[in-house]
This record gives sequence, C-alpha cells and structure tokens, in this order.
Amino acid sequence: MERNISFERARQLLLECVRPVGGETVPLSLCGGRVLAQDLAARENVPLFDRSPYDGFALRGEDTQGAAPEHPVTLTILEEVPAGAVPARTVEPGTAAKVFTGTQIPRGANGVVKFEDTSFDADHVTLRRPVKPGSNLIRAGEDIRQGELLARQGTVIDPGLAGTLAAQGIAAPVVFQKPRVGILSTGSELVEAEDTPGPGKIRNSNRAMLEAALTALGCQPVYLGIAGDRKEEIAEGIRTGLDTCDALVTTGGVSVGDYDVTPEAMEAAGAALLFRGVDMKPGMACAYGVREGKPVCGLSGNPASALTNFSAIALPALRRLAGHRAPIPRTILVTLREGFGKKSPKTRFLRGKLVLEEGRVYMDLSAEQGNVVLSSAIGCDVMALIPAGSGPVPAGTVLEGFYL
Repeated sequence: MERNISFERARQLLLECVRPVGGETVPLSLCGGRVLAQDLAARENVPLFDRSPYDGFALRGEDTQGAAPEHPVTLTILEEVPAGAVPARTVEPGTAAKVFTGTQIPRGANGVVKFEDTSFDADHVTLRRPVKPGSNLIRAGEDIRQGELLARQGTVIDPGLAGTLAAQGIAAPVVFQKPRVGILSTGSELVEAEDTPGPGKIRNSNRAMLEAALTALGCQPVYLGIAGDRKEEIAEGIRTGLDTCDALVTTGGVSVGDYDVTPEAMEAAGAALLFRGVDMKPGMACAYGVREGKPVCGLSGNPASALTNFSAIALPALRRLAGHRAPIPRTILVTLREGFGKKSPKTRFLRGKLVLEEGRVYMDLSAEQGNVVLSSAIGCDVMALIPAGSGPVPAGTVLEGFYL
C-alpha cells in the first residue's frame, strides 16, 4: 500500500485494477448515452441509391449543353417519380423525369435541375442554362460506404451515432451494462434526508450527491444504507456491496481519528488497500482498495472534499468500468477571471463554471472552495488545477483543467 501519493499516481493505480463490465443487447431507442461494447461497420451504403437533393427534373446533362436565354432547350417529360417510388422509365436523349427531394435518380440521368430554374407544363420542361453532367446528385454511399467503420467499442451513443445506426438497420446494438455501484455512508452522526436530525446529528447529503454523480456517469447507484463508526458494521456493509455490485463508494472514516476505521474495515472485508491519502486539496483524506477486480473508493465524509476526490480519482476508473475508450476526462486550458488568494503547497483543485467571452474560455470560481461547502459545486462544469508549491494566483492565470 502506498501513502500520500499524487492524484495522477492514485488515478493510475486504480485504473490498472478495473476492467469493463459485460455487454448486453439493448433496443436502439433506449441506447442514448450508453457505451458500445462492439465495433460496428456499415452494412450498406447510405444512401442506398443516387438521390435527388431537391424537387426538380432528372436529365442528361449532355442534352442541356448550349442552353441559354436566347437558345432554350426543351425536353420531354417521361414520368413523375414521387419520393419512395421506383423510376419505371430510362431517361433517353431529349427526355427528363420529374423528381422530388429524396427520389431515386432514374437510369440514364446524370444531373438534376431545380423546378425554379425551369419552365414546364405537364409534358415538357424548358431550360435556359446548361446542367453539368454529374451535378446536383446525392450519390450512393455519399454519407456512408459499405464496410466503413462507424464506431469503435467504447464509444458513447450520441444522437448522430444513434441515427447512423438506425440508417444501417442496427436496431439493437451490444452495449456495456450499466455498472452497479454501491454507496455506503458511514458515521454515527448521520440520518437520512427525510428525517429530522436530533441533537448532534446531520442529514446524509453525500448519498444524494453520489447518486447524482453516478447516474450522470451512466452507472446504476445502489444505496447500501448508513453504517455506524464500528469496523465490523462497516466491513459488513462493504462485503454486501462487493457481493452485489461492480464497485463500491464509501464516505467517512478515512482520516486519522479514533473513529476513522473504514480502511481497516476494507481489509476485514477482503479488500487489498492500494493507497491511503493523496497530495491534493481538497480531497486529501481517502482510502482506496480492490477485491477481485472490484474497486472500493473510500472518500472523506466532508461533501466537497469527497466530490473533488471522486472527480479526480474514482471517476476515471468508473468510466473504464462502464466501457469508455478514454476514461480520463479530456483536459482543457482555462483562464481565471478572478484570482485565488491562498497558497497551494499541494496540488489544489478549484471548482468553477466555464464562460466563453470574446473567443476565450474563462473560468468563474465558485464563491467558496472549502472541504465542507457543497453548495459551491452547484452548476459547476469544470475543475482547474493549481500546481503544488504555488503561491496565490492572480486573475488572468491560465490553468489546466478538465470537464465535469
């Protein structure tokens, strides 16, 4: 077991222990936000056939060469082909077919002219400028070609991919199961949110905080209740969680006080400790372990501290568990709109909101950055890192950050 390590080292140790959960076949209508558990290639061209991009006439471009206001070209209309119908006639020299947006291009035609660029009646269409052969056509396979890779395993199904799969007739892709992540709250002082706290008691805000965070990650939160400050009681909760879930997150009992027994309870439940304590602020107090490939993420009982540590260390491992190809959040550079006046002997994480102003990405800091100030996380969508050993940082400082 390692102690007081960098958050990057802690994150990597945990990532190395985690493998994705199994896959399941799910109807495409329910797959938004799910993670593909297979590579998918195009079964067919999209579109399947050459199509018209708008309402007009399909014709041979060669027949229109030389067309001009003073020398119009008139073609005979063979048929009208509504969208969804199949052309019955071949466009021969001197003829055209009336088509509509999405209509299959008839045999023999190699161009389309818009209605508004012509004059026509039921039998003839007249053009006063030429149509270049091969122009104004949507070619078969122009969007997707058969055999083309659509998406790799680990890709999140967004609206574009969902529509693309539907166009291929892939109505039930294989996606990773939603990882079941247990939440165990510890602390004899806790009561549930719906209860009225008695003297010395507080409501369990960490439960709701983690349920929301896990749901946003695409995990299935499983609440395991509150365990008091006894090693045996916490160990029993950890065992239950690891027997029924794919991962476990606990809050409380990871510091160095007399009642901070969660690390010992992890070991009593059969988990091997990976590390205790991380050189970061907030979120320094923590204990992480693993049992049979299932991570146990022991977070501080202080809400903001727990959420920061969760975002920096636990979140990437849970993303890998859920099957993401890139489990570590993408980093960005942000510019502080206001300064931060404290020194940062350890790596410091700042919570805030992104603001785009005059083409530049700024970060507005939350009013309070303390370990217990959870309300300052409302609406936050980014965290920025102040390197260890830094003094106060002024407004305009550029920091590395990551999306939440």
